[in-house]
Amino acid sequence: QAKMKTLKWDDPKTIELLGQSDILLAPDDRIFGKKEIDPSKIVYQVERFNLKEAAKRENANKPRSSFIERFPVRAYPDTLVWIRDFSYSYNEPMTQRNFAHPAYGNYPVVGVTWKQADAFCNWRTRYLNSFLESKKRAQESDFRLPTEAQWEYAARGGRSESMFPWGNYYLRNKKGCLLANFKPGRGNYPEDGGFYTVRADAYWPNDFGLYCMAGNVAEWTSSIYYEGSYNFQHDMNPDVRWNAKDDDPPRMKRKVIRGGSWKDVGYYLQTGTRAYEYQDTAKSYIGFRCVIDLPAAPAKGRRK
Repeated sequence: QAKMKTLKWDDPKTIELLGQSDILLAPDDRIFGKKEIDPSKIVYQVERFNLKEAAKRENANKPRSSFIERFPVRAYPDTLVWIRDFSYSYNEPMTQRNFAHPAYGNYPVVGVTWKQADAFCNWRTRYLNSFLESKKRAQESDFRLPTEAQWEYAARGGRSESMFPWGNYYLRNKKGCLLANFKPGRGNYPEDGGFYTVRADAYWPNDFGLYCMAGNVAEWTSSIYYEGSYNFQHDMNPDVRWNAKDDDPPRMKRKVIRGGSWKDVGYYLQTGTRAYEYQDTAKSYIGFRCVIDLPAAPAKGRRK
């Protein structure tokens, strides 16, 4: 496994070095002649072991290398979603600054497809394990997107009957302040303090210490969206997945999104509300968060 290396992409020396390749913008595409990296050419190579295929009985005698999947995914978010999603709004500043400007460093990323979010989890796993390997420490489990059931459990924060992550049935607190970043009324985006997205820690966390599990940006999950999935999901493993290919029909590319966003009404902020988007689509109101499997704590036996 190749070791990860940090590259300062905006450093003049890096730009000069990369100028020897075709990764920079073509001269006709440059603004005022400035040399910049062409984001569309930055591609991440996903590499993972397909454990499900390897576990099939008919594949028992095949070499392990035949179950390694490799495929490219575009690394850079689609910043044009701000204009594409809302054509008649003045969104040019968000398009130009939201992803790259340091003022947005603690804002949730948007404009990423489900495939890009999944690829980031793969990269984050490799980056962490490369660091642990350099320190001669044991490697951790994989980062991944949460399943739909895991996301809802985390959003509830231990409150199994709560409608919202903060534990009651109201969208405002006793002082009349809104408890999340969403659209409280028709065309009323700024009342909650943010016209679009806000900092990830702008509102109070739930009882698990998780911020913005409702509102701000909706979040990708690993689960495929199927209207009747609750009718046949197993209680011990409530997850339905399908790795849709590019030529699969659109209905097989629907992925569950949860939590609601800055452009949604309060209904979509409820912990049990489901929605979907297509895995190859990027939106200005959909982001993601990673989860990781931790080893179970040893059971404590009773003392006699």
